[in-house]
Amino acid sequence: MTLFQTLAGTAAALALTAGAALADPALIFDLGGKFDKSFNEAAFNGAQRWKEETGGSYKELEMQSEAQREQALRRLAETGSNPIVMTGFAFGEVLDKVAPDYPDTKFAIIDAVVEQPNVRSVVFSEHEGSYLVGMMAAMASKSGTVGFVGGMDIPLIRKFACGYAQGFKAVKPDGKIIINMTGTTPAAWNDPVKGTELAKSQVSQGADVIYAAAGSTGMGVLQAAADENVLSIGVDSNQNHLHPGKVLTSMIKRVDNTVYEAFKSGTDLETGTVVADLKGDGVGYALDENNAALVSDEMKTAVDAAAEKIKSGEIEVHDYMTDNTCPAATF
Repeated sequence: MTLFQTLAGTAAALALTAGAALADPALIFDLGGKFDKSFNEAAFNGAQRWKEETGGSYKELEMQSEAQREQALRRLAETGSNPIVMTGFAFGEVLDKVAPDYPDTKFAIIDAVVEQPNVRSVVFSEHEGSYLVGMMAAMASKSGTVGFVGGMDIPLIRKFACGYAQGFKAVKPDGKIIINMTGTTPAAWNDPVKGTELAKSQVSQGADVIYAAAGSTGMGVLQAAADENVLSIGVDSNQNHLHPGKVLTSMIKRVDNTVYEAFKSGTDLETGTVVADLKGDGVGYALDENNAALVSDEMKTAVDAAAEKIKSGEIEVHDYMTDNTCPAATF
């Protein structure tokens, strides 16, 4: 039995498009699945855009357990997929081990840096986008208390929280921010029930705007906020449409563009580390018909002005991952 048959047998949902050419690109989703309405789904949308524009085909794999990472990478490389794109920092250690064994295969990893000659590492300035939505939370809050619900308690998610806190404090220096993480294992990305519980707890403490950076867990946060008649902030993909009029905005992380560009480059994919920041439209906030009534002209003007100052360097948003500290909040 081949590895792919084994993975399919364990409901890993490997989808191989018919007539796939030897050099078809491949996309591996992290835990939570491609329809998580957040990080993985953004990656899927980028792949689909490439497919629709080019008529090309690609392979895709949804992870079901940590144990599958190395096996899946090796099998995709051995069967000729090129480039192979993977979502999530958790692939970092495995890719560092696997990439040297396939020097003719190009790999791209999102949210981690792997220093191998055939790897493109894409990291985002989530703290900059989070600063902007933190400002919006402060301006929308009537209680002066806002919340943050993260997924797995790792430096990357603290980076979101820290930028959010700094933006909030820039508008409301005396305001209060409540920060909760869902857990310390990968299961924290896929626990909407726990997300609901944490959001309700924050509401009981006075929070009237809650930012979720927690993968599928965030679905519970957004639902609970809507049920409790407070505002939420989505993440990664534009989640404004999930609860129209209840989601203040979403901190967009252009994972879709990363996947699209990798697939478009094909075997000519440039390697090295790329930082997708606010200046390069790698992050930002979402404004559409679903949240237009929530975002006042005053709010938009202030946030857009801050964005320009971040781009120019006049405002420096602290990156938690540089020193594992957060001047604007405690964890």
